[in-house]
Amino acid sequence: MASKKGGPSYRCGECGWTTVKWVGRCGECQAWGSVDEVGGPTTRTLAAARVERPAVPIREVDGQQASHRGTGVPEFDRVLGGGVVPGSVVLVAGEPGIGKSTLLLDVAARVGEQRRVLYVSGEESAAQVRGRAERIDAVTDGLYLASETDLATVLAQIEQVRPDLVVVDSVQTIASTEVDGAAGNVGQVREVAGSLIQAAKTAGFAMLLVGHVTKDGSIAGPRVLEHLVDVVVQFDGDRHSRLRLVRAVKNRFGPTDEVGCFDLSDGGIIGLSDPSGLFLSSRHINVPGTCATVTLEGRRPLVVEVQSLVSPSQIPTPRRANVGLDSGRLAMIIAVLDKRAGAPIGNQDTYVSSVGGVRITEPSSDLAVAVSIASAVLDEPIAHDLLALGEVGLSGEVRPAVGVGRRLTEAARLGFRTALVPKGALADSPAPQGMEVVEVVDVASAITEARRRRTRPHLVPTPTP
Repeated sequence: MASKKGGPSYRCGECGWTTVKWVGRCGECQAWGSVDEVGGPTTRTLAAARVERPAVPIREVDGQQASHRGTGVPEFDRVLGGGVVPGSVVLVAGEPGIGKSTLLLDVAARVGEQRRVLYVSGEESAAQVRGRAERIDAVTDGLYLASETDLATVLAQIEQVRPDLVVVDSVQTIASTEVDGAAGNVGQVREVAGSLIQAAKTAGFAMLLVGHVTKDGSIAGPRVLEHLVDVVVQFDGDRHSRLRLVRAVKNRFGPTDEVGCFDLSDGGIIGLSDPSGLFLSSRHINVPGTCATVTLEGRRPLVVEVQSLVSPSQIPTPRRANVGLDSGRLAMIIAVLDKRAGAPIGNQDTYVSSVGGVRITEPSSDLAVAVSIASAVLDEPIAHDLLALGEVGLSGEVRPAVGVGRRLTEAARLGFRTALVPKGALADSPAPQGMEVVEVVDVASAITEARRRRTRPHLVPTPTP
């Protein structure tokens, strides 16, 4: 949209807001540095162009062209819906140092064992990439390395190698000489992403783009970048933990409710097909303040353990600290325990943590948090083979969770024999064989049932002098 005088206008790359003069901050979405010049007066396109590829009936379209091809990394294929699709573009986003480059180098090496792969690094030299590839055993004849930051050179490399898969690490480090500004700004990212996506669609090869994230966790660059690509994958994990979770935020070729689990170590990144054991402590040691639950990451049930510690407060305002849980829900559960279950917790410090660095965000874990805090207050450990499922309401009632049957089946496989669930949770599915399912209606009854199955605290033998 041009100004009334026919001069240039400016548009926000995030929301499309326009203005007749440049400003540093968008007046609509309040984004900084997203307003760029879009040129002078424009005219509406009225002349029809010659059709190169005429439209065909949908029954005559070959659907095999959009079929998935496995990458050789099962956990990554799970997130993508079965693998990469030829001609598709996947955006992999995550914080610096979280393991994106390591994972994609491993994927490139596995694909390179059968097909040709081009790995373009804009942040490291080819020698540095080779060193990391040797460390994680990702050296193969079908993997080609290039260290480039110029868009035209990258396109020339793609045309020369003619790969089946291209990895660009990262899209914010590539720049085009046709666009003003340094690499990583809004205009450069839009131009680079558009050119690479057009090349992938035209030549029919799959592409994996690495994207940086901002301080608030969103993908850096223009918002249109997420709309241009076919798949957006988010790489999550605590940098102080070895666990890494890969989630599909957007997927045009598969579901977005799958999660891949990886173990990041000095030897590389390894997919975890059965990660539940990482989130459980030594279950043969019974101490107060522990309770297990089952969360659903996508469609995958994960058995995790919640630990709580309660001690008298030395300050007027008791501390409420947690690791891996939502602070708002924890404060609500503590208030429910104090008001509805009569737990003497109002003047005590409360510390709650999840085992293994996993972040628990599902409301179905509320009951396990409540039971673990009650166990810490009473200083009575519960049975090591007991778990709790259910969402806790403000009136103290326990509400059903989704997929209870699938959760209990996974727990039974890991040796749990007793489950506290909301009343009516198993109306549509039977309880797993060998597991006692106890239905509870509120937090107070759940705590009573857990105390009935309490065990004696583990006593550490005193060393002989």
